[in-house]
Amino acid sequence: MYTKRVIWYLSLMNFIVLEQVGYMSPTSNSSATHEYNFYYPELDISCDLDNIPAFASTFFPVLYSLLFVTGLMGNALVVWVLTVFKKVRAMTDVYLLNLAISDLLFVFSLPFLVQYSITTQWTFGNAMCKIISSAYFIGFYSSAFFITIMSIDRYLAIVQSVYALQVRTTARGVITSLVLWAVAILASAPDFVFFQETNDNNQTKCLPHYPDGSNGWRTFSNFEVNVLGWLIPVGVLIFCYHSILKNLQKCHTQNKYRAIKLVFIVVIVFILFWTPINVVLFLDSLKNMHIISDCLTSQRLDLAMELAEALSFVHCCLNPVIYAFVSEKFKKHLHEAFRKHAHFLLFCKDYSGRRLDKHSSLHAASSQSSSVGAVL
Repeated sequence: MYTKRVIWYLSLMNFIVLEQVGYMSPTSNSSATHEYNFYYPELDISCDLDNIPAFASTFFPVLYSLLFVTGLMGNALVVWVLTVFKKVRAMTDVYLLNLAISDLLFVFSLPFLVQYSITTQWTFGNAMCKIISSAYFIGFYSSAFFITIMSIDRYLAIVQSVYALQVRTTARGVITSLVLWAVAILASAPDFVFFQETNDNNQTKCLPHYPDGSNGWRTFSNFEVNVLGWLIPVGVLIFCYHSILKNLQKCHTQNKYRAIKLVFIVVIVFILFWTPINVVLFLDSLKNMHIISDCLTSQRLDLAMELAEALSFVHCCLNPVIYAFVSEKFKKHLHEAFRKHAHFLLFCKDYSGRRLDKHSSLHAASSQSSSVGAVL
């Protein structure tokens, strides 16, 4: 035990010295991280942080391809129905449309990650490196922002219903959306500046290149994601939906428990899919500050970053299901859209039309209270 502690201490001291004299070789394993290989000549210890298991070269391209197809279809369908059939007339519609657009922006980077995962080479040029990395972060921030503002919108509609009549207008929704997009673009500006095409060990990479090799900007970027993309949204979601649940408990409508279930799904799904990447980024910041410095933990953190990033992409595919397809009004417009544009696939057009009309009228007849309706 004593010998192991001595070796660990010497390794740590040597790590600090080598870092100061610049005896580190930069490598990378993903489009959003920048890792290092460390070598300690006196102890003959080498720490390779580019050692991702072989399954990753097959698993991630397949996963990203599936997420691209499902995310593109789901969010594009939401945009199509809202803009062509339902028409954006309420604040909730404005936020839902912008959430779908932000998810599409997030999904836009997936085909490039598929190619990058297969070849480990960036072949799209420096301009596309900046555009794709910026699209990723703008989509990430804007998606979190619009989920947060939709929670506030539901809170106002249910808990502060009198005040909501004055502020929940389409014009205010458009103005708020523009402000949120501006904040998302501003928050992702460092990534547009620092990400660039780089030649690394005879391989072309798309990596963040920070001034003077400093970890300060990288640590700042990690904490920015933690605060703007997770800490603030989770705090707002918990407050808003806790107040909504207390209000729903007073209702005695048929769909009360369905609305309560949906509230839990929104909060749990957000925390489940966004917490891992934020935890990993926080640990990565500790590594940048040399609080975490052992090789094994760094290697595990390297793989965890890849898995957490992949998990975060799943959320953009679930947003259309959670926020659009569970809505009775949205499903009604979706039925109408398919009835008008896909009637050539039906052999009994008139009969099918009568069935759809009847189905829609049943939904209209079974109207819920304002509180439950604002959730569903």
